Amino acid sequence: MSEPVLFSIIIPNWNGLKHLPPCLNALRAQSHHHLEIILADNASVDGSQAFIAREYPEVKLVQLPKNRGFTGACNAGLQAATGEFLCLLNNDTEVAPDWAAEVIACFERHPEAGMVASRMMLFEKRDHFHTAGDFYGVNGYPGNRGAWQRDEGQFAEEEYVFSACGGSSVYRRVMLDQVGLLDDDFFFSMEDVDLGWRAQLAGWKCVYAPRAVVYHHLAATGGGTTSSFYDGRNAIYVLIKDYPTPLFRKYWRRVLGKHAGIAWEALRAWRGKAARAKLRGIATGLVHLPMLLRKRRAVQKTRRVTIDYLESILSH
Repeated sequence: MSEPVLFSIIIPNWNGLKHLPPCLNALRAQSHHHLEIILADNASVDGSQAFIAREYPEVKLVQLPKNRGFTGACNAGLQAATGEFLCLLNNDTEVAPDWAAEVIACFERHPEAGMVASRMMLFEKRDHFHTAGDFYGVNGYPGNRGAWQRDEGQFAEEEYVFSACGGSSVYRRVMLDQVGLLDDDFFFSMEDVDLGWRAQLAGWKCVYAPRAVVYHHLAATGGGTTSSFYDGRNAIYVLIKDYPTPLFRKYWRRVLGKHAGIAWEALRAWRGKAARAKLRGIATGLVHLPMLLRKRRAVQKTRRVTIDYLESILSH
């Protein structure tokens, strides 16, 4: 018999001790047993490291000397991983018992897929979606398919999507070897969309696996002004770095209209801390244009697919 597929699961953690038992107990209960579980800890001060060593000795602990953000922790875990498939899993999730087996089966059905997106449901409202895979619009902005919708069978089919939400994204090792890991300059937010763009440009596809179920606490270890800042900044990062020029020429009015609308809404609500953080993020993204344009030149050179194909996978 062939060796069972090794599935590596990287869990970034920053002071998330209270979320770890449900997450790790669900991984212990997986029907696919050939798992490598890695906790990449961002210098937590809540006792997470000692708790893992004591209660979950099977977990490989990668301890970072300082908080390197979501991207830094994930990349450290990815570099330590040895599996054929590599998952980034939020610490505030609980996966269904057959989740890993369903992800692996999806990859085996789709050799063209470098990414698999799980069916992410809300932890407290388990009949409502967090995301059924992510989309990217021709207007230059990403989103979660089905966010907040009640499950009425609308996302029951296996299908191609743009990218996988970083809260439970799974990647084929050979794809990451080709396109690279997460971009550390993102730190937090939309780094998964950027990786999705790089994969799609290189010719890899993303498949949504509706039977691979994950339950997610929203904003349990993030949110507020931090999310607002990085959402504002990183939307600019993705747009400038990844959005192909021919598509911008065609859709520039929709792109500028969308991003101007986001900035205007933040200006209208400028008295709120989150709105001001969003504006600071947008301004920071624009300040970093020279760096982003250098990255853009490198990324766009990797394109192996047609503009018509890329247009076909974007949301209109």
